[in-house]
Amino acid sequence: MGENVENAPLFFSSEYKFGIDSKRRVQIPAKWRGVSSGGTFTVLVWKKKAGQGACLLALPPAAMVDLMQKLKEMPFADPNAEALRRSLGARSDQVVMDKAGRICLPDKLAALAGLKDDALLIGMFDRFQIWDPERYDEASAQDEEIYDEAIQLL
Repeated sequence: MGENVENAPLFFSSEYKFGIDSKRRVQIPAKWRGVSSGGTFTVLVWKKKAGQGACLLALPPAAMVDLMQKLKEMPFADPNAEALRRSLGARSDQVVMDKAGRICLPDKLAALAGLKDDALLIGMFDRFQIWDPERYDEASAQDEEIYDEAIQLL
């Protein structure tokens, strides 16, 4: 995680809605810009569960290192692990924030996540998701149904 001038950790929190321009660029909230080293993120097509529309999961370098470690620990001979590595690898890309604080969403990934005109950025503390607003409404309703059980994980 990055740190601000007072050396307090910065986190991806809250939600922000931005338009997606004709070049598929979306704004990153100013509060989030210091969190990623060099403004680099790995974006992956991410599905919470079968039957639900996908979003993009944006991982700063530290979170990507954690994911890579989990993938490395999976046995090479396991067909499920191989399928997961192949699927995540094919449905991911690295993006770099420009001087205006925007990232360009890769065309294929944006299409798979249903992103067209607007993007809803949802903070997840060490990472964030980029949702089509309508898809997020559906996912959020499902989240509310399990929230009381999920909070017990803390």
